[in-house]
Amino acid sequence: MLEYTSNFLIELGIDSTTAKILAAGFFLVLTILLCIMVDFFVQRFLIKVIAKYIKGNKIKWDNYLLDRKVFEKLSLIVPAIIINLFASAFGVLQKFVEKVSMSFIYVVLIFTICSLLDVANDIYNTYPISKSRPIKGIIQVVKIAVYILIGAVVISTLIDKDPLILLSGIGALTAVTSLVFKDSILGLVAGFQLAGNNLLKIGDWIEMPKYGADGYVIDISLNTIKVQNFDKTIVSIPSYALISDSFKNWRGMQESGGRRIKRAIYIDTSSIKFCTREMLEKFKKIQYITEYIHYKEREIEEYNKINNVNEEILVNGRHLTNIGTFRAYIEFYLKNHPKIHKGLIHMVRQLPPCEHGLPLEIYAFVNDTNWVNYEGVQADIFDHVLAVAGEFDLRIFQSPTGHDIHKIGARLNP
Repeated sequence: MLEYTSNFLIELGIDSTTAKILAAGFFLVLTILLCIMVDFFVQRFLIKVIAKYIKGNKIKWDNYLLDRKVFEKLSLIVPAIIINLFASAFGVLQKFVEKVSMSFIYVVLIFTICSLLDVANDIYNTYPISKSRPIKGIIQVVKIAVYILIGAVVISTLIDKDPLILLSGIGALTAVTSLVFKDSILGLVAGFQLAGNNLLKIGDWIEMPKYGADGYVIDISLNTIKVQNFDKTIVSIPSYALISDSFKNWRGMQESGGRRIKRAIYIDTSSIKFCTREMLEKFKKIQYITEYIHYKEREIEEYNKINNVNEEILVNGRHLTNIGTFRAYIEFYLKNHPKIHKGLIHMVRQLPPCEHGLPLEIYAFVNDTNWVNYEGVQADIFDHVLAVAGEFDLRIFQSPTGHDIHKIGARLNP
């Protein structure tokens, strides 16, 4: 076609060199105009019609094709196809034009396929299973394979070599490839282990002090795990680190429906004593332990009677203490608390005495795993426990403060 046009110009009286230049320029301009017209039609009309149809139908997954701009990327192939079809018109440049246009088509295919893979991941993420079995890492591996395979085809097209020769050359560079893609390979293996053993999923609250992570998993990719801490900072952890190192996953707590309270108050040991008759009569008026006091009195009286205990001396036999009664009160208080999980263990226990007094630890589970609500319930419980300790003639231990020292000084120097 180029030759026919140049001959036509020569017949019009134009010299051969100028005729060839004009013919080449004519076809170049014609090809460019045709590409512009077709691209304008595709971008301004065809894609808009497709987008309108997709937005108007009831199918949801095809909206991701628009979000990932799959049609816009695919439309870039059309001008390249036109140029390739008109390559014969460029004469001696035909081979070069064909190579460049085909290479461009392959490159567009790379981006289109990668966008389709992203669409597949987006659709998969709409299903609940994506939380426990994310495929983002697998998608990234497939993308790498697409880049390598089609990239080899592009290079082979430009240098006129069989792509299999290039791919076999890549095989010879396995050691270098392993070094370059070390994190990706380790991440892929870690991803399969994490997913296969259900160790981690998006939305899990994890702790990994080594990497400063204490928050929720927001993204799982081939190379990294992203964690949003409670202070809204983002921490990136190498995927393989979650296999090679240890981390704490709070998912079990969230799924159980209970969040643990494990906190102690310290009782001043000098305030611990046996209960007097007056104290017991007072304790009988406390709602939660009325029946408990009556039961323990009968039990102790029967025990002391059977064993002929001389009750004139308190050391002999069995007697109720204010610390034991206080502990029983807290147990009944927790048992009747509406926010304590009744299906999980709850108890009040003594820990070994120390320089701060006798630790009395509350071990229970709140039936609300929300952090704010949990802290509120825990604070309410200890507000009450600290306030009622005095009703059992017990003192809460605390280290001397400036106010205490000032009071001592005032007594010594009236």
